[in-house]
Amino acid sequence: MMKHYLLPLHTLNLLLVALLGIWSANFYLTLWKLLLLLLFAMVIEWGWYRLKHQSLPFFPYSALITALGVGFMLVSTHYWLYGVVIFLGLFQKHLLPLAGFPPFNPSNFALVSGLLLFYHDTHLVFGQLGDEAWFALWVLVCGVVILWGVKRFWIPLAFVVGYWLFQYVAIVGIENMVYVEDITRRFYGVSFLLFILFMLTDPQTTPSSFSLQILFGVFVALGATLLDYLYGFRLQHIFLSLFMNTPLILLFEKREKRGYEVLHLMVMILLTLSAIIYLENQPPYYFAMDG
Repeated sequence: MMKHYLLPLHTLNLLLVALLGIWSANFYLTLWKLLLLLLFAMVIEWGWYRLKHQSLPFFPYSALITALGVGFMLVSTHYWLYGVVIFLGLFQKHLLPLAGFPPFNPSNFALVSGLLLFYHDTHLVFGQLGDEAWFALWVLVCGVVILWGVKRFWIPLAFVVGYWLFQYVAIVGIENMVYVEDITRRFYGVSFLLFILFMLTDPQTTPSSFSLQILFGVFVALGATLLDYLYGFRLQHIFLSLFMNTPLILLFEKREKRGYEVLHLMVMILLTLSAIIYLENQPPYYFAMDG
């Protein structure tokens, strides 16, 4: 779990990244639209918390983080769609634990829900924040600070090594349609760094032990690469792999630590598999990962 003093810092970091993206890169949302989404997310979080606990949280930092995560990765010409998927991401975070299921990463759940419900109007992109070196360095430093606080260093490390290796073997070595430079260049994108350092390492939905963190990072990298190999490179594969591996990795955790029923996890795995099969049978769209 993220320490309380890190939540304001984490939120402030992401807010600053959004402002820098609006100022210096190709961030799709205007400042006023972004502020309206953040206000909407806060109201939804306060409403759910009030309903569950008959009180209000001090400040809904996690709701802001969810809204920012959606804004960084999603592009749609329908502004109302942002609100719908943010609502769904926050909805599952509160509802699934009540039903005995572990929650998904709210931002990732929101993005996958957008694909499932509004596939032709929901576009996942990694190019909104460009690839400026100073911007990437800022995100890297902020990410390392947060990872140190939540003790999730091994997940991004395992993902980066595994993703590069699996992509090289399966896509470059077998398909011979992608160059090594194409794989390496992906890591220069600021949005891709945000995914690796922030969305991939959510302490609420990732394991805490060293071995399971390594396994989780490797599984997400392997899942994305397998989908790339089978269906061609699509940006959605990274998000779908994270979506799939959230319940899968929890099967390896001790039940007494989490308290989740194995049957619940198996149901979640089957549902995520069904969602992935459905989405992979939709016509693909392609976006460059750099700015």
